[in-house]
Amino acid sequence: MLTTIGAFVGIIVVLIIAHEFGHFIAAKASRVRVHEFGLGFPPRVFSIRRGETIYSLNAIPLGGFTKMAGEEDPKVPGSLAGKRIGTRLLVLSAGSIMNIILPLLLFSIAFMVPHNLVMGEVLIEEVALNSPAARAGIEPGDTLLSFNQKPVHNIGDLQRYIELNLGKEATMFVQHSDSSTESVQVVPRWRPPEGQGAIGITVRLTDATIVRQSEPAWRAAPLAVSACVETFVLFKNGILGMVTGTTPVQVAGPVGIAQITGEVAKGGIGPLLEFAAFLSINIALINIFPLPALDGGRIAFVLLERVRRGKRVSPKTEGLVHFIGFAALIAAFMVITYRDIIRIIGGGGLTP
Repeated sequence: MLTTIGAFVGIIVVLIIAHEFGHFIAAKASRVRVHEFGLGFPPRVFSIRRGETIYSLNAIPLGGFTKMAGEEDPKVPGSLAGKRIGTRLLVLSAGSIMNIILPLLLFSIAFMVPHNLVMGEVLIEEVALNSPAARAGIEPGDTLLSFNQKPVHNIGDLQRYIELNLGKEATMFVQHSDSSTESVQVVPRWRPPEGQGAIGITVRLTDATIVRQSEPAWRAAPLAVSACVETFVLFKNGILGMVTGTTPVQVAGPVGIAQITGEVAKGGIGPLLEFAAFLSINIALINIFPLPALDGGRIAFVLLERVRRGKRVSPKTEGLVHFIGFAALIAAFMVITYRDIIRIIGGGGLTP
């Protein structure tokens, strides 16, 4: 329990500070007055003033904030709203930019830290009739060697590669039971029949061994870039899957994320850093959605001003929209948290 709480708090604090520091540093560089830099939401637990800015620790651990002068009103001295459109867009998007930059560091460290890898041969046990695998000529007893020229060391590798290539033609290199090898093309399905999976195979791992591995910095950095790109694709495919109904809607609040963090932490620092990087990218993308109270909602008002050739929505109206959006966001957090608690009490789990 203490490990779970410690890991969860540590990850959330790092991600929030990174996000808000992006807004903070962009605002300061643009000469926008920053009234408060807060971790958590009020009421305040602790605060200290340095220059024009209050740095605060707050009681509700659901995020953080950078309170800038005149976020909607250009008449306020040193206001954000008084800056040029390009400057406002930079300040408002800087939090998400930091949450995209941070995973490059987290993934790099994760690859450099010595970690255990399960490696073996992925043996195909069953092939569903009329599935992409069956049409490609894959048979039970074949061994999957690579997927799109990437080696497949375990079942996790295979699952990730399939998810990255949903709806796209992919090349599988297999070894048949007679030791001959062949390259075949498959298209993983968005909507496979129940129980078949995207390409229609059942697999198991044979000759499994655990290998201790770490990467030097010059290899870890490009691997981190690749991991970030793959995370973007997985996020996109996950959203498309939920929208189209091909995958179940699964949303976790703070309690659910804490539960997953505890499970991931059991694997060591490497998996924990990778999970933190995954969360950071998710935060970046979600925050950029054009929803009131989120950065994307504020960006939407700036873009609307540009479309309307400089004609602003009144500060009162914009402020009201963001207030309603914030209230709805808090209500959604409470509902999701309640569902997470009920699910955990009932013995349910979530997939990270």
